[in-house]
Amino acid sequence: MAPRALQETAVRYFLEVVKTGSVKEAALKLNVAPSAVSRQVARLERELDTLLFERHARGMVPNAAGELLAAHAKRAQQDIERVANEIAGLRGLRSGHVRVASTEGFAFDFIPRLIAQFRLKHAGIRFHLEVCAPADISRLVRDGEADVGITLSALPEPGIEVELRHPSPILAVMAMDHPLAQQRQLSLRQVVAYPLGLPQEDSSIRRLLDASCSRQELRYELAMSSNHANSLLSFAAAGGGSIAFYGPLSIRTLLQSKALVAIALKDREMHERHLAIETMAGRSLPDAAKAFVRFLVDAVKASD
Repeated sequence: MAPRALQETAVRYFLEVVKTGSVKEAALKLNVAPSAVSRQVARLERELDTLLFERHARGMVPNAAGELLAAHAKRAQQDIERVANEIAGLRGLRSGHVRVASTEGFAFDFIPRLIAQFRLKHAGIRFHLEVCAPADISRLVRDGEADVGITLSALPEPGIEVELRHPSPILAVMAMDHPLAQQRQLSLRQVVAYPLGLPQEDSSIRRLLDASCSRQELRYELAMSSNHANSLLSFAAAGGGSIAFYGPLSIRTLLQSKALVAIALKDREMHERHLAIETMAGRSLPDAAKAFVRFLVDAVKASD
């Protein structure tokens, strides 16, 4: 391998093509001309004396050599970031950048509140919060694009270290004047007598609800569906007898404001969700990210 082939610009352009699957999309992200991206990729292939991509009509997919180079380049980037953060860490946790990937429910209130609390002690730490579908969070963590992921996980994935797996039962959420609002616990048989606001079918809430209703031969009225969980909370808060579903950590601030009430469900399927805090397996996190992961784990454990 020619060492000069792995210059920063060429590898950065190469990684963007790997990420986007397209020279054109990579050029847009990098704010350069597509021809500049093509030249850098071609130069890498020429100097390494091998093709790095399978070129298709719909885009570019890294071949075995491309995947090997991408893995090496990502590790090198992470090492540079780690060393830079460790140097900053010699002055204490006064600077650093933490990238967090989270599902929508945790991103609405729980994670921003924790970030604000963390920065009361470490004001120099910057954060980026990426809101993703659960299926994307492990990929971002595994690819090094996020330092920590907070998701609702069923099974651990390869390349992922689960820092904490914690129960996240599904609660029935309704307005304070709902006929069921004074109950301490509910069954789905009681809940399905009212109109429901539900997330999309691929969500953990919907899958578990449908499984429980199928087992018990229950039918429900879908009054509103949305891919935006907070819209469903507003729908429930507006009254009219409607009920939505949410996890306990995600709704804590709204419950404190007395706008809504959340009631535990008896049905076993509604207890089969777990919050997972994920990092990349084998990666040495920068000090700022490592400290925030510890802070996050402690906060979740303290929520019981």
